[in-house]
Amino acid sequence: MNYKAIDALLHKEVIPAIGCTEPVAVSLCVAKACETLGRLPEKLIVRLSPNIYKNAMGVGIPNTGMTGLPIAVALGAIAGKSEYELEVLKKADEQAVEQAKQYLSHATIDIDIDRQTNQMLYIRIEAFEGEDKAVAIIEGAHTNFTLVSLNDQILFSVENTESNVEQDSTLSLTLKEVYQYATTVPLEQIEWLKEAEKLNIAAAEVSFEGRYGHGLGRLMRHNAERSIFGDTLFTKILSYTSGACDARMGGAMVPVMSNSGSGNQGISATIPVVIFGREKGVSEEKLLRALALSHLTVIYIKNSLGRLSALCGCVVAATGSSCGITYLMGGEFEQVSYAVKNMVANLTGMICDGAKPSCSLKVTSGVSTAVLSAVLAIEQRYTTSLEGIIDEDVDKCITNLTNIGRNGMRETDKLILDIMTTK
Repeated sequence: MNYKAIDALLHKEVIPAIGCTEPVAVSLCVAKACETLGRLPEKLIVRLSPNIYKNAMGVGIPNTGMTGLPIAVALGAIAGKSEYELEVLKKADEQAVEQAKQYLSHATIDIDIDRQTNQMLYIRIEAFEGEDKAVAIIEGAHTNFTLVSLNDQILFSVENTESNVEQDSTLSLTLKEVYQYATTVPLEQIEWLKEAEKLNIAAAEVSFEGRYGHGLGRLMRHNAERSIFGDTLFTKILSYTSGACDARMGGAMVPVMSNSGSGNQGISATIPVVIFGREKGVSEEKLLRALALSHLTVIYIKNSLGRLSALCGCVVAATGSSCGITYLMGGEFEQVSYAVKNMVANLTGMICDGAKPSCSLKVTSGVSTAVLSAVLAIEQRYTTSLEGIIDEDVDKCITNLTNIGRNGMRETDKLILDIMTTK
């Protein structure tokens, strides 16, 4: 097994991010265009693929108390630093936010969908000031610049479409290889995943102290709600996971460890595994291997599904955490594959209707199913090839899931966007 290549893949796809990654990627592209221009532009033209537009419409932007693309664009111009990538807004303090709001009042900012692109993830920024014009384009992945130009002089260009980005990172993995890597890789090569535990748990704890999004995680910890749900390991997993999502979707200025360009996926792949491991008192090595299994499973599935689709990423991320929990419960590859089959049988078809505060509900649905799937898997109970889209081969199950999400739900994706933009 190519441990070095898989290490590189994990480091590439599991990275810190502040704010929802779609509007933050727009901020990043704006920052790059403004840096190239060398001054604050009087006009910005923003053109986005439908999926970027959809995922950036209704989500809170960190430290602003505002939602959506206009403030994300303005803040990227005022305070964005492209060198920070998905943490591009980490220097955006209250003063910068006020300046961004003032900038919105007098600058010309034209934001629309690019109906011509066939990319799922595409961001084009044109920045104008006087006679000068700078252009920056991101394609395929949230930090993947493919063009930077100034006054029609190309400063940077690379042929790198979404399909090329994904093909570069699949490494022809199978679930068996994912499991073997996670359970045999030298421990020092995955010790950095402690940072995912630290960041994502901290984000949940921030949400418990404030009021973010719909406050689902915080609400589940109230006495009245505990009388309904109980005070168990299961409800702790749900409250911490939904709480971190509340903070992130509600615009808290907190970093989370993302997975495959999504903070919610990083949260869902990390927190259920961490809470389960902590409560069960597993060793640090066991927990780190479970986290590696969870995160790499998500990366493997997302490489087939695509970074953005009509299928909610919670389905994929919760599948990863179900594998991690199954491993912590003493499961081996056979039981891990059962957990995947149980997840695919249950959650396939959950739609993505953009990033927003109510994502915490979907995250909670996914994570609750993850725990149930793990419990069934340990008891040797799993959905069989006689049931629905399940195949005897677990990798074929994953292909069936991603084919539905990537190909079968294309018209669904268009309809979702039409509904969202005509309300």
